Amino acid sequence: MPPDPQALAPDAAGIDKVPLMSRTRQVLARMRRATNAVFEHAASHTGVGIVCAVAYFDPGNWGVDLQAGSQYGYKLLFVVLLSGIFAVFLQILASRLGCVTGLDLASHCRLLLHSRSKHTLLYRWALLYPLYVLSEIAIIATDLAELLGSAIALTLLFPKLPLWAGVLITASDVFILLALKDPLGGKPVRLFEIIIGAMVFTVLVCMAIIISQVNVDWGQAFDGFIPSNSLFKSGALYTSIGIIGATVMPHSIFLGSALSTQDRISKHDKLPRIETGDTGTTLVLHTLKAKLSLPPPHEMFRQLKKTFRETFRLVPIGELSSDPKSHAGRDNNTYTFVRAHIYHGMIDITLSLLGLAVVINALILILAGAVFYYGAGKSSGGPASLFDAYDLLKRIVGQGAATLFALALLASGQSSSIIATMAGQVVSEGFLRWRVSPILRRVLTRAIGLVPSMAVAIAAGRGGVDTMLVASQVALSIVLPFIVFPLLYFTGSRGIMTVKKVQPETEDEQEPDKVDKADNMTEPQLQLENDDVPNSASSPKDVEAAVETVDYSNNKLVATLGWLIWILIVVANVYAIISLGLGQS
Repeated sequence: MPPDPQALAPDAAGIDKVPLMSRTRQVLARMRRATNAVFEHAASHTGVGIVCAVAYFDPGNWGVDLQAGSQYGYKLLFVVLLSGIFAVFLQILASRLGCVTGLDLASHCRLLLHSRSKHTLLYRWALLYPLYVLSEIAIIATDLAELLGSAIALTLLFPKLPLWAGVLITASDVFILLALKDPLGGKPVRLFEIIIGAMVFTVLVCMAIIISQVNVDWGQAFDGFIPSNSLFKSGALYTSIGIIGATVMPHSIFLGSALSTQDRISKHDKLPRIETGDTGTTLVLHTLKAKLSLPPPHEMFRQLKKTFRETFRLVPIGELSSDPKSHAGRDNNTYTFVRAHIYHGMIDITLSLLGLAVVINALILILAGAVFYYGAGKSSGGPASLFDAYDLLKRIVGQGAATLFALALLASGQSSSIIATMAGQVVSEGFLRWRVSPILRRVLTRAIGLVPSMAVAIAAGRGGVDTMLVASQVALSIVLPFIVFPLLYFTGSRGIMTVKKVQPETEDEQEPDKVDKADNMTEPQLQLENDDVPNSASSPKDVEAAVETVDYSNNKLVATLGWLIWILIVVANVYAIISLGLGQS
């Protein structure tokens, strides 16, 4: 019986309704799978960018941005945007270096300069150790700004608290790191990243609320992102250099290269699933009880004693003797690892820096311009300090906005201080290979930054703190070219940035006629036949053909942009030094 033509006829739209519903379900299923994949990738790879972004709106940025906004209005917003672009560019290079090679920037400097075959001591004392000293100066200048900024925030929230006591309280943030696993280990510590992320969004939300309560001419503010001749006014270029130094942070480049070496794909150990059935459930409950139960007191004391001993243990030389002495003595990460991490890391850094760091910096400068240059604080004259901003917000907006300002400053300073401590650990381990435990290294790194901060807090007091904040950022800008130079050198080297791409091994397949021939041969004849064929495993040509290399070094465009940025920073620093020498800034 032939089919009814009307049964197969499409509806008025020309599409059968049942297949249309089926296609809709397929599209929805694909969208659901795509959304889950995007979420999983974001959850796995987000973290490095947010941690690095903290360095770009630390209290040093607050001091410089407040000075820029109060003296020049919105005109220097272009410098904030340009500095953010520079930061994204250099931070991506640092991320690529760590992801491809598995080593941070400080360790690369040691490999290149520590054990040269010729003129070994000259390379060490003329290049390696001076570069380490400059890096430590950058860490100290960074720590100075973080500690002082957090101390100012505490004194704003608690007026009776002396500034030096605020510095001591801020310095205790190292215990947060001591309580966590090593955030610089082979795998990321998600709790650490969540804590930092919470502080970052606290700063962003507080600044957004404050800006909403201040009268801002947004048309004039957006005009500030266009370059103008105001950049070359007396003192404006000096402040612009401070913005660059406060935004493009040397310690963040070291830290970003170290965090990018981590494996963010491998899953952590998970508790077993609850299985169906009495036997499975009982087994899992016993396993959970064994995992969650506390050890006996004598075992706890033994573990505590072991932990204390490991904390202050000197690492034997034998554990470090296997370290490679040059780049030729080590291999980079696998091609699979690099492909799984490099582009996710670049996207994470770009979104975090442009979407968080640049926005927060711009909001701080807009706040200072709206209040001190165009608003009620215009009559005060001179650059605005953190104390001035708090007092004026309290007077013209209210105590709530002033408290939010102090809370945002505290979250910024506390998170930045933790990051600076980690960066100090990266620098000391990479350059010197300290033979002490990571916990003791963190304590010593914090002590290095604590001493000058306490000296400034006691000697300078409130009046000199803001000046020290801006000066520390200018010092960071002067140190920056010495850190960017090796970064551009390493990422531009094909020998350093090349990864081996090993082809999948395949079984040697015999042709059908050879298989039939082998079946009819005796064992001696088969052995003689095989002896006539060269062994593929021992053939250098075949082995070489099975290994392919992929070059991740900078192409000509990226290299040109990198060196142009480096030259621009050097020229700006020379101008700042000359201006300071002539007493113009």
